Amino acid sequence: MYMNLSKILFRIGAKYRNPSLWNHYSELKKTEKYSFEELKAYQEFHLRKYLSYVGETSVYYKDLFQKLGINPKTITLKDFFNIPVISKSELLSRKSESYQEKKSEKEFLCETSGTSGEVLTFYRNESWDSFNRASMLRGYSWHGVKPWESNLYFWGYNTDVSERRKIRFLDFLLNRYRMFDYDEKSLFSLEKKLPKVKYIEGYSSVIYELAKLMEKRGINPKNLKMIKGTSEKIYPHYQDVVKKVFGHKIVSEYGAAETGIIAFECAEGNMHINMEGVYVETDENNEIIVTNFHSYSFPIIRYKLGDSVILAPGDKKCKCGLQHPIIEEINGRIGKSILGENKKYPSLTLYYVFKNIYLKHKVQINYQAHQTEKGKLDIWLKEDVSEKMKDLILLEAYKYFETDIDLNILHRTNFRQKSGKLRDFITTID
Repeated sequence: MYMNLSKILFRIGAKYRNPSLWNHYSELKKTEKYSFEELKAYQEFHLRKYLSYVGETSVYYKDLFQKLGINPKTITLKDFFNIPVISKSELLSRKSESYQEKKSEKEFLCETSGTSGEVLTFYRNESWDSFNRASMLRGYSWHGVKPWESNLYFWGYNTDVSERRKIRFLDFLLNRYRMFDYDEKSLFSLEKKLPKVKYIEGYSSVIYELAKLMEKRGINPKNLKMIKGTSEKIYPHYQDVVKKVFGHKIVSEYGAAETGIIAFECAEGNMHINMEGVYVETDENNEIIVTNFHSYSFPIIRYKLGDSVILAPGDKKCKCGLQHPIIEEINGRIGKSILGENKKYPSLTLYYVFKNIYLKHKVQINYQAHQTEKGKLDIWLKEDVSEKMKDLILLEAYKYFETDIDLNILHRTNFRQKSGKLRDFITTID
C-alpha cells in the first residue's frame, strides 16, 4: 500500500511539473534497443531538426549561419562541423543574443554549478527538462530502480525558509530523504532509515563518508539496488569501502546543467553516451565538446564543457547489449573537501553560497576558493565588490560553515582560465 501511494504521488507530481516526462521515457526505452546504425540515424535527424530551428530563431546563430553560408532549412552534418566551438565565457557573453530571457511557455530557471567560477543562468523549456529527467530514469531502470522507491539524497539545499519548504514538499513527493553535510551526528541519524532505502544518490564524497561510518558500526544494509554518484570524481578508494558496506559500487551519472545527461553507467560498469540527447566530440586534448539537441530554449551547440574524457574504441561492445558508445574515463571532475576546524564540507557548498546570492539579489559573482590551512578559506573574486557585498557573502557562508571556517575575501584577483576546466576550489591540503 505504501509503495502504491509513493507511486501515485510521484506520478501526480510528474504530471504537474513535467507533463511530457513519460512520453520521453517511453521513447528512450524503445530506442535503447536500436542498433548503432539506427541510433546514429535517429541522432542525426534530431540534430538537423534542432539546428534548423536554432538557425531561424536565435539572433546569434541566425547571423552566424549567414556568415558561414549555412541554410538552416538544408543544414548538413558538414555544416555542423563548421560551427565554431564555444566556451562557457563566450556562452555567457552571448546569452542575450542566444535566447529570450523568459518566454510564455513553461520553463524552469537553471544555473550551472560554477566549477569554473563563472555561474551561467538560463531557462530550460519543459520538454528539455522532461527529457533530461527521463534520461535519468532510464539509467535507473538499468539497475532495477523505480523512481518512487524510498531513496537517500546527498545534495544541496537552500537556506531560505520558503525555498526549503518547497524542497521538503518535493522530497516528500519523491519519497526522498535529503542530507548535505558530513556531520557525524547527521550521518548517524540515517542508520534507522537505511533498511527502507532502495537507492542512494548524490555527492560521492558524502556517500563515502557514510560508508566509512557504517563500516565502523558494523552495519551492512544489503537491500539497496543502486548507489549513484554525480558532480564529483569517484575515487577508487571510495568504491572499495562503498561496495564492502552496501554491496554495490558507485555508478556514475555524467552531465551538467547546460548539457543535460551525457552518459550513464549500466549494470556492466560501462558509461554509455546518451545518443538520443547529445552529440559528443573530443578535441586533440581529449576535452569533451557537447551539443544538446533538446536545448530549444537556450542553444548549447559545440560547447566545451571543460572536462577531459577518454572515449572507448568504436568497436568496444558492452555485455549489457546497449549499442551506445562508451566513455571509458572522466578526468576533469575532482571532488575535494573543504576542511573546517571540526567538520568537512563538500566543495560544492560554495556553489550554494553564491547561488543563493544570485537568486536573492540578482548579483553574479565569479569566484575561486583556495585553502592552504585547515579552518581557513580564501575567496578570490574577479570583480571589485563593495564592503556591503563582502558582508553579504560572509553572512551567506555563515549559514553553512558557521564559525568553523575563517573566510578571507580578496577581490580584483586574476584566475583566468588556462587549458581545461578552472576549478572553483583549489586545496593544497592532502
